[in-house]
Amino acid sequence: MKSQDETLEEWSRSLLQAYDLEDVQIDVNAILSLAGIAAHSVVRPAAPLTTFIAGLAAGLAAGSGRAPDPAAMAAVMDRARRLAADYDSDATAAGTAAPAAAAESAADASAAKSAGASVE
Repeated sequence: MKSQDETLEEWSRSLLQAYDLEDVQIDVNAILSLAGIAAHSVVRPAAPLTTFIAGLAAGLAAGSGRAPDPAAMAAVMDRARRLAADYDSDATAAGTAAPAAAAESAADASAAKSAGASVE
C-alpha cells in the first residue's frame, strides 16, 4: 500500500501531465502547509480556496512575464500564508483590521510586486 506522500506525489504528477505541465515543479508540502494554515486560521473551507487563489495569482504573474514561475509561486504563497495566519474574522467583519496586520499586508504587497507577482 502506498503512503499518503507517495499518493499525493503520484496524483500531482498525473494532474501536471493532464495539463501539459510535466516540467513544472511543485512543493506538495508547502501547498499542504498553506492549506492547513488557512483551514485553522480562517475556516476549514478556506483551505482549497486559498490554495486555488494563490496558484492562480502565481500563474497569472508568471504567464504575463512579470515573474518566473518559482519566484511568483514563492511570493504569493508567502503572502497567503501570512494573511491566513493573521486573519481575525471578528476584526474583518467589523472592518477594524489590526494596524500591524495592515502594515504587514502593505509590506507583503510591496515584496510580492518586487518579485513580479500581481497583488491586486
